[in-house]
Amino acid sequence: MRFVAPNRAELSRETLARPPLSLWPEHADWLASAQFPAVEELNAGWDSPWRFVAQTPALLADGLHYESRIHARREIATREDNWHDFFNALVWRRYPALKQALNARQVAEIARMGDRQRSRAQCALTHFDEGGIIVVLRDPALLPLWDAHDWHGLFWRSRQAWIDRSIDAHVFGHALLEMALVPGKLITGKALAVVDPSGAGSAAAATAVAMAIATGQALNDPQELRALPISGVPGWHASTADEAFYREGECFQPLRAGRVYPAALRLG
Repeated sequence: MRFVAPNRAELSRETLARPPLSLWPEHADWLASAQFPAVEELNAGWDSPWRFVAQTPALLADGLHYESRIHARREIATREDNWHDFFNALVWRRYPALKQALNARQVAEIARMGDRQRSRAQCALTHFDEGGIIVVLRDPALLPLWDAHDWHGLFWRSRQAWIDRSIDAHVFGHALLEMALVPGKLITGKALAVVDPSGAGSAAAATAVAMAIATGQALNDPQELRALPISGVPGWHASTADEAFYREGECFQPLRAGRVYPAALRLG
């Protein structure tokens, strides 16, 4: 079933006050406003050669693929009054290097495959673009819990690690942010893990992910992406104070037989 986001008049203030939406304070006014910002506003104060442009019939008449237009003209086609494209713009503004790396890889794959077929790499790139999360772990001992889909262990028994940010999730995918508009919705994303024992921080992790994508070290196959039910992160869903949630919630799926995740990226 196609996801339909609520309109702004129906938006819950409580939803905006809870992660992941509360973790975008630089755009809190745009999120809470009764109206979407105009495309020109999305460009305001953004020091970048890439620009958001209204997706109109005149724009689409150039016949270019969405990704090809970004690469050739540095124009990001943006539907006005649209949550999906609004969140895409927010992600571009916060993570431009990551977005550029994804776009460059997509364009290279389009040149290789044509625009009628999609490679495994294109699927991986799209999954991360739409539903991606960067998870930064200062404690690599948490990885085996995650890799085994031991959700009770990862989120409940290790909940202090989330609270003190020894493990931290940064939502990158704009489709995940759109889904978070629905109160109580159980959400699972596709994550890349970055082990950061020295505490270099989220910006360094994002830079490492962008470099790994750009060089082809990451996102050559969708199977590289770890499932992560972000609704399980303590405080991100109303039920995370209840231990039973981690045993009964539909988003906490067991590991599929034979599923093996690749090694995490590592800083330092």
